[in-house]
Amino acid sequence: MYQRPAYTLTEKIADYLAKVVETVTLLEVRTDFKRDIRLHRKNKVRSIHSSLAIEGNTLTLDEVTAVIAGKLVAGKQVGIKEVKNAYDAYDRIMTFSPYKLEDFLKTHKLMTDGLVKESGKFRRSDVGVFDGDAAVHVGVRPQFVHGLISGLFGWAKESDLHPILKSAIVHSEIETVHPFADGNGRMGRLWQTLILAKWNPIFEWMPMESLIYKNRQQYYDVLQSAQWTNDAGVFIEFSLSVLLETVKAQAKSQTEEGSSAERIMSKDSDNYERSLSEVLSEADLKKVRPILAS
Repeated sequence: MYQRPAYTLTEKIADYLAKVVETVTLLEVRTDFKRDIRLHRKNKVRSIHSSLAIEGNTLTLDEVTAVIAGKLVAGKQVGIKEVKNAYDAYDRIMTFSPYKLEDFLKTHKLMTDGLVKESGKFRRSDVGVFDGDAAVHVGVRPQFVHGLISGLFGWAKESDLHPILKSAIVHSEIETVHPFADGNGRMGRLWQTLILAKWNPIFEWMPMESLIYKNRQQYYDVLQSAQWTNDAGVFIEFSLSVLLETVKAQAKSQTEEGSSAERIMSKDSDNYERSLSEVLSEADLKKVRPILAS
């Protein structure tokens, strides 16, 4: 029996969850998103660029695209190496299990190879996040890292909580524990995507990192709040709001390209509700409704 992470589920979180599930279902059934290989590649590059930019990588989206395409790009070699490593990690994402420690470490090795000394290994010293001289967050002592991450994955594997919620909780807990000397943010965001994609492969191509980057100050704030209050609820709410906006943006993109997604983004709420009832079975909705009782 693994210890349950501390989190509070609210009605707002339940509402976000239902809307994400509904919109993703319609995106799958009523559009060509799953077959749009060009868009998949574009979104993966956007995810990589944004996740690295959050950590201070200064390469532009065009430069990241060029690096991934194998073209020469003028810039700091460290930044270019970060892009190549991140691409390797994102490209292999579906070969990993989100609840296996060895896969977690292998992915960190891919993400940080040639960039940090403890690549692919849990840190052996204390680490913190600082704003100037002030400590914003201090990770757990290194001797507790293995046990906490192992317990987190054990809980997530056994929990019946909806994977969308679990993905946000795992992301938050990774940032709280800070298991690595470097690369914790990149790993937390990638691991959330992995949990989502294992539930529904459509999430492999959802660039939620782009919206996190645009709202990065709020991202930092809710992570800090979750850590200080020992309650991931505020981060879950933020994460699901970003996820909802991401899937809505993909639906809008499909609509603008003339796909059958017009019904998804219809301004007529009555038509929207009718289309939902046609696509979603009562069994699917039942999976969403009970989460407040979890």
